[in-house]
Amino acid sequence: MKAMGKMRRLMSLGLCGAALAAASSLPAAHAAPVGRHGPAWTSTDTGSDARFRGLAAVSSRTAWLAGSKGTVLRTTDGGRHWRDVSPPGAADEALEFRDIEAFDARRAVALAIGEGEASRVLRTEDGGATWTESFRNSDARAFYDCLTFFDSRHGLAMSDPVDGRFRLLSTADGGRSWNVLPSAGMPRAQAGEAGFAASGQCLVSAGPKDVWLATGGAATARVLHSGDRGLTWTATASPIPAGDPARGVFGLAFRDRAHGIAVGGDYRADQTSPSASAVTSDGGRGWQPSRTPPTAYRSGVAWLPHSLAAALAVGPTGTDLTTDGGRTWRTVDTGSYDTVACTADGSCWAAGEKGRAARAVVR
Repeated sequence: MKAMGKMRRLMSLGLCGAALAAASSLPAAHAAPVGRHGPAWTSTDTGSDARFRGLAAVSSRTAWLAGSKGTVLRTTDGGRHWRDVSPPGAADEALEFRDIEAFDARRAVALAIGEGEASRVLRTEDGGATWTESFRNSDARAFYDCLTFFDSRHGLAMSDPVDGRFRLLSTADGGRSWNVLPSAGMPRAQAGEAGFAASGQCLVSAGPKDVWLATGGAATARVLHSGDRGLTWTATASPIPAGDPARGVFGLAFRDRAHGIAVGGDYRADQTSPSASAVTSDGGRGWQPSRTPPTAYRSGVAWLPHSLAAALAVGPTGTDLTTDGGRTWRTVDTGSYDTVACTADGSCWAAGEKGRAARAVVR
């Protein structure tokens, strides 16, 4: 019953990477810079009408998209061309890919979400020419939402609570195999608490061992933190409003193990989202509301490369920019995007509904 309720929420929402390499940049003429007035997104033609909530930005040239209808796309030329590298049979089974983590142009791990066996993990080592299913959920009570990787070998995937606690899968071989972690170190979940498979950012990591998990749907929207790759956790209340299945923290971004941003709100278009962002400077032990938050629900957030204070947040009504670490935000674009990611070599990527994908160069 819990999984059915969540699936209905995700369907009404339309909801639902660890980039470890950098490549050479495209010519500056291909995309406008992110300056004091924010990013100028350059749209790219994906040739798809899928909704892309999974995004792995590897470099200014290479990115992966994962979305509805079993669709996975890859570009290696900065978005000029996208290649359909969807796993065989994924469209026929209508798999909902909501997260993808990529290590380079050839290696990626994708997560499909849903009830029971609809939750799966697939891996490719040849740029999507072939895929191997490395995990299929056999527990009807589990519903997987997000993945993250600490490095090219170690990663986690998270499920909504099973027996009153969030469930974590762990891999130590780059996603080739997965094991359920013990739940003894996980705090008990609140009634109705779950993750949102909205942008691939409900589970994020920074450094070799730190990982954070975002929640909503319960009385309080929380952020859980582990400093030992998911074995033990602490839970902290966030100021982002909850108290409804449609509200909570939807996305997280940490630029290091101390400084993080949380975004969310209420995904329903007819509802307001006050206090839709919060910041932490102590690794998530405490969260403070943004003084001037985004004006609407935001599902994805990313720090700009090589910046200690600038970040982007995206959602169906636009893109917001902060230049003070998330304390104040201003809208700089009104296009609809669900997820965003930036790369070390100076690009940001965004993706969303109706096959939308875009890139901006960061100066």
